[in-house]
Amino acid sequence: MAVNEDQEMELEALRSIYEGDECFRELSPVSFQYRIGENGDPKAFLIEISWPETYPQTAPNISMNAFFNNTISLAIKQSILDKLMEEVEVNLGTAMTYTLFEYAKDNKELFMENQPVHIVTSVGNNISVGTHEIVPPSKKRDKKEQLSKTQKRKLADKTDHKGELPRGWNWVDVIKVT
Repeated sequence: MAVNEDQEMELEALRSIYEGDECFRELSPVSFQYRIGENGDPKAFLIEISWPETYPQTAPNISMNAFFNNTISLAIKQSILDKLMEEVEVNLGTAMTYTLFEYAKDNKELFMENQPVHIVTSVGNNISVGTHEIVPPSKKRDKKEQLSKTQKRKLADKTDHKGELPRGWNWVDVIKVT
């Protein structure tokens, strides 16, 4: 079997297994994301796996650079990636994306046991395995919404001196037709 055939078969299997699963997202035919844990769970994390051309004979690229993971400490991310890479070494040569996602789901509590529940880390806390790139933090400032003179005048005309809309501003007239 050719490498592309192996990838096509695994892609078809992943699509059928995770059909309707909100945690799974196919970014491209060779790149996938899976959220481990519920959306509001402070110990939830997102794993992104992308396949190189020679996958499954070579290891996939595993990344935790998603914005969803910014609250996870760098040490925890590295430990999760190290454990996933151990799993990759065991399954090298076979289709392993499903196996890696399930391994992460099964060991979520073990992976996140040292993660504090309420931690705020910098945006520059990005890490990945395979590419070994660290993305620099982006610098953004919160800007106040600037209104033009006309917009300010219209807003002032709509509101009273306290900045409140007048009573009945959204009422609808009901007319009875006989």
